Amino acid sequence: MDQATYVDGFHDRDAVVKMKYSPLGNTGLVVSRLAFGGVPLGGVYGPQGEDEGVSTVHRALRAGVNYIDTAPLYGNGHSEKILGKALATVPRKSYYIATKVGCYMATAERTFDFSAERVFKSIDRSLELLGLDYVDVIQAHEVEFAENLEVILKETLPALAEVVKIGKARFIGITGYQLSFLKEVVLNSPVKVDLILTYARHTLIDQTLQEYLPFFKEGGIAVLNACSVAMGILTESPVRPWHPATMEIKDACRRAVEYCKAAGGDLARVAIYYSLETPGIAAHLTGSCTLKILDRNLETYTSEPTELDKRLAREIKQKFFDGLSQKHWEGIEKLKIQQKLKELRGKIPEGGNDQPVV
Repeated sequence: MDQATYVDGFHDRDAVVKMKYSPLGNTGLVVSRLAFGGVPLGGVYGPQGEDEGVSTVHRALRAGVNYIDTAPLYGNGHSEKILGKALATVPRKSYYIATKVGCYMATAERTFDFSAERVFKSIDRSLELLGLDYVDVIQAHEVEFAENLEVILKETLPALAEVVKIGKARFIGITGYQLSFLKEVVLNSPVKVDLILTYARHTLIDQTLQEYLPFFKEGGIAVLNACSVAMGILTESPVRPWHPATMEIKDACRRAVEYCKAAGGDLARVAIYYSLETPGIAAHLTGSCTLKILDRNLETYTSEPTELDKRLAREIKQKFFDGLSQKHWEGIEKLKIQQKLKELRGKIPEGGNDQPVV
């Protein structure tokens, strides 16, 4: 158990002792292996009720989850809003929280804004929605979508350093899907990058993250892995129409689900266990928007894989994914987002953390 965030009288001690914790790079923080991903709270995967969202956050924290990740983009500020409501009655000592800057839903033309001016406006709006004086981590969100690398290096990161200096955040992170770009940012950053967050790059489908772990470890940079289930396609749930994976990958996932079910397994569980086997990752972000999903995630993250889980992980990876012609969607996702922005132009609602810079 992490003594720094444990609060007697708030936590469920029996649940907390089951949770595993790891150092967050060189920050001095110790975080739960299961981190609370705030994407579903924003309604990205379907409508999200505030009351159940609040109850889910409370149960996760009481069970020993001590790292929360959110962003303005998630539901147009809705994720931050629900978290703010939930955290109002929770001891501040009991959790670490991260939010982001750079990606919004203000207008189709200004979804990505990494300017220093917007950084300062964004952190203030996030703190307002969260009801906090500071966040533990402030991150540049999806850095590969910036106009160019120079904007990140000369505006975004120095602005984040100023946010830390004035006490509105403690540590700096960058997030993205394109690992080579994350590495390039770290190599050229004028300020210390404390952590990187990537998603769907350490799964049964794609193991590219493993190639980069030594580099980040050498720099004392914490690595957070999100989407062990590859944004939902390594589960029995229907594939969302916006998912950027190729049809080859989606078809392989569909067949893997059927194979796993026939063998008496659960592909989501198998996929999570596969990701957890790799050392060097501080925490795994997993979305939990309902109590039922949270309980399932807590059980998975605090128990050991069965022999069936281990066998299915080996077989499914070999049978369905090792032979894919392409195991990622770099570039494809960017094109899809650009097309979606054209469709949404003039239709994105106002509010949340998306107020335009004026």
